[in-house]
Amino acid sequence: MKIGYFVLNEELLGEPRMKKLLKDLEAASYEVYPIHTKSDVRPETDLVLSMGGDGTFLSAAHVVSDIGLPILGVNFGRIGFLCENRPEAVLQALMEGSFTIEYRTVLNATLKGHGARQNIGMLPYSINEVAVHRNGPAMLGIHVSVNGEALPTYWADGLIVATSSGSTAYSLSAGGPICMPDSKVIVLAPIAPHNLNVRPLVLPESAKIDISVESRDKMAVMTTDNRTFDMDLDWSVHVEMAQFSLKRIRLAETGFVQALSSRLFWGEDIRNNG
Repeated sequence: MKIGYFVLNEELLGEPRMKKLLKDLEAASYEVYPIHTKSDVRPETDLVLSMGGDGTFLSAAHVVSDIGLPILGVNFGRIGFLCENRPEAVLQALMEGSFTIEYRTVLNATLKGHGARQNIGMLPYSINEVAVHRNGPAMLGIHVSVNGEALPTYWADGLIVATSSGSTAYSLSAGGPICMPDSKVIVLAPIAPHNLNVRPLVLPESAKIDISVESRDKMAVMTTDNRTFDMDLDWSVHVEMAQFSLKRIRLAETGFVQALSSRLFWGEDIRNNG
């Protein structure tokens, strides 16, 4: 088996558990090599190890998800929903085949407007969310249409378009619902809305979403996962499901509900301790 590994924080290369994992994989006759960009991926590579936290996993996904390589997240970070596996569990799981491959929805965001494409300079794909934010003190008027049907304008600091994977990320902190990872949905979650009567909205993943903004400020900000850039007010954003899915490897010993309980203390209640 040929395995690439992706590290965003190179200081982790000196971490004893990472050094041991790489050494043990090589001792078990796996071919292990580092990748930084898509051009680093060698022919016949079987999977990619993302070494770090969820931010590292997202960066690894931006490199390889559209070429169909499965990604296994090895947690050297903090919470870790996408990157949840202990380094000590990886080798045995690979040798025994005790893992499954999940297919996660990927969003494709396209900017429209004069000069928009030239200013992106990055892949349009997002695993967690696409979001627009205010860039100054003035709130945004966010105009949204879903499959051509206009929604009431959101007056808010911003708007998040999240996948089910991203429901435990930025969308969660904005009051969005938690979705099981295999839910085929997209979540619209306003950020600090100034409308008392708006709530997060759950859409089918087949929805096609168009977003434009107005503001007294000159610019807005757009983010796609962990990437950020300025957005002119005369640009618009089109978001829809990408034509491929992210292949995420889940070890047999892990699960989404277990991750919620251990990382966010979901259901923590004295009455449940028995």
